[in-house]
Amino acid sequence: MPLFDVYPLYNVTPVSGKGIHVYDDTGVEYLDLYGGHAVISIGHAHSNYVKAVTQQVSQLGFYSNAVQNPLQSQLADKLETLSGCKGYELFLINSGAEANENALKLASFKTGKKRVVAFSNGFHGRTSAAVVATDNKNIIAPINAQQEVTILPLNDVEGVRVELEKGDVCAVIVEFIQGVGGLDQGATEFFEAVDKLCKANNTMFIADEVQSGYGRSGQFFAFQHYDVTPDIISIAKGMGNGFPIGGILIHPDIQSKYGMLGTTFGGNHLACAAGLAVLNTIEEEDLIANVNAMGAYFIEKAKAIPEVKAIKGRGLMIGLEFDFEVGDLRKDLIYNYKVFTGGAANKKLLRILPPLNIEKQHIDQFFEALEKALTYALVEK
Repeated sequence: MPLFDVYPLYNVTPVSGKGIHVYDDTGVEYLDLYGGHAVISIGHAHSNYVKAVTQQVSQLGFYSNAVQNPLQSQLADKLETLSGCKGYELFLINSGAEANENALKLASFKTGKKRVVAFSNGFHGRTSAAVVATDNKNIIAPINAQQEVTILPLNDVEGVRVELEKGDVCAVIVEFIQGVGGLDQGATEFFEAVDKLCKANNTMFIADEVQSGYGRSGQFFAFQHYDVTPDIISIAKGMGNGFPIGGILIHPDIQSKYGMLGTTFGGNHLACAAGLAVLNTIEEEDLIANVNAMGAYFIEKAKAIPEVKAIKGRGLMIGLEFDFEVGDLRKDLIYNYKVFTGGAANKKLLRILPPLNIEKQHIDQFFEALEKALTYALVEK
């Protein structure tokens, strides 16, 4: 049976990984500066992770949410401690799209309203409501289009004010650092004004931290760079280091009731074991401090590359913008220099999302490869 052909694939077949590297089926080593869309947060095959997942799957991999699962409470407590989000409650699911879908649903339940405000170049997932809040008409099917979403430019405080004062908006959803869109960020004044507008208009403020959370920005959550208090925080990618897990953190002002939300696989025993291993490693290895140190080092090195026209993002969620589209450069880095990087909706942006335990030597290796690839590209022109 053929696979449904929706992904353009590079001709590389990774079969194993260790730390910052992956290895293909011929034994070739690649420097992984993309982590499978920021999923690999503590490195491939980290010993803590392997031990926790192996031990748990040998005991009990799954049972439903109809029974007690103490691992869920352990994960919630550790997440509260490390994130500083005191008083929030956790609902566990399986992915970032599902996290945002449940966040939007919960906002509608809480407010009794149904319209959503989102922002240009935002990406929130491919499920029914999340995909309409995503600024990409190519992935919105007619069945999705029944959702009521207004897309505004980032930093348009007045636009947000006008829409919220109409009285029918249940949620404003925003990435504090846009991922797929190209690492753009709103201004401090914008985020803080939107937070106040939401609170004044019975509208839930949703922080989409699916990609920017779990220390990647240099704070546990990217919204913590600002003076805001989200009502709902969505999380996923770096949460399980490759094991499918997602969640939403819910402000205590939102009351739960039986049947309000539900999931079969969310919060299963194996997912929680993976999630705990990630949080324990972030704490034990002080990885957020490493994010700040290595992010600063990366930016310092990037500033010395004349072809880099702009540096976007924070921490280890970094974009290098050029005056040309980077598709061929990414291929060159993979095939000739054995380095994985990422792209974005902004075709001129190279996206860097490495494991949080990256070291200076890996960054040096990348820039050596980048300089060679850029020199060769200029000669070819």
